[in-house]
Amino acid sequence: MKANVVVTKQNLKASVEKAIVVATRPLKRASVGKASVVVTVAKKPLARANVVKGNAVADAARPTGGAGLGLRRSFLHEFNARAPEEVDFIEIAPENWLRVGGRWGAALAAAVERYPLFLHGLSLDIGGSRPIDMELVYGIAEFSRRHGAIVYSDHLTYCADDGHLYDLLPIPFTEESARRVAARVRQVQDAMEMRIALENASYYAAPGAEMDEATFIRLVLEEADCDLLLDVNNIWVNSINHGYDPHEFLAALPHERVRYAHIAGHAVEDADLRVDTHGADVIEPVWGLLESAYARCGPLPTLLERDFNIPPIDQLLMEISEIQLRLDAASALAVEGVRA
Repeated sequence: MKANVVVTKQNLKASVEKAIVVATRPLKRASVGKASVVVTVAKKPLARANVVKGNAVADAARPTGGAGLGLRRSFLHEFNARAPEEVDFIEIAPENWLRVGGRWGAALAAAVERYPLFLHGLSLDIGGSRPIDMELVYGIAEFSRRHGAIVYSDHLTYCADDGHLYDLLPIPFTEESARRVAARVRQVQDAMEMRIALENASYYAAPGAEMDEATFIRLVLEEADCDLLLDVNNIWVNSINHGYDPHEFLAALPHERVRYAHIAGHAVEDADLRVDTHGADVIEPVWGLLESAYARCGPLPTLLERDFNIPPIDQLLMEISEIQLRLDAASALAVEGVRA
């Protein structure tokens, strides 16, 4: 979910380089508990998560298969009325729903009755330098338990300083940053009593980088012992903006930690500038990259994001069907591989 702003190469570079100093400030050491918590989830059909305390090992690290849709208020009532069978699960930003009651709360409850729920946060500020907002963390944990959510994820970025910055900004790709972020992830996982996933983010400048992005992601996930939300569109956007091969980047990620996937459209601002808007249809190269992800990770639960220029539901469901076609093909290939 992105802010609706006008983007140019100049203001992207200037704003990110100015803001990056926030993420590099020294962080007061957080108090991190020792218990590790693992979420066990069922195979498809997707089922509610079971939280296991202690040093237990997950029976299944992630749900398997399924095409999901990011639920938006603009079409929630129509979505509930139609209850489309093409959709296997839904995803919301919990911050937008924590204190919502009335007809909107009832509408969300109706959707959750029919579809397994994934939570994808916007405000955790996992890469920030300020103390984590534990009131938010406990609120999301309670919301997750109340609605039986399967997964909670947020972005591998920072988004706050003295107040909320209303953007998802890149963390310097350094070992110091990776270990600092990992400590914050462990703090959140211990407080929530559940394993979380972090999304590989889109970014437009990387000041102070001491390693490549894939190495940084791997280091954070391994140090924190958390999962990856694989955003396929973000890989494509970054590959254009930073001039790397998206398939090589995908190959370098820790596939065993991928919990589920996102796919979306983006804006073309220039020959070498893509902006992750979630405001357009998915393009063919991104579909191809998703197929490559299935080849490496198996048929992942995959969610369609659409935040702007939202078309009629029938058009969204056509893209959901495109996901399902590719999931079916990946599942068939997996079965053939086992038989061979």
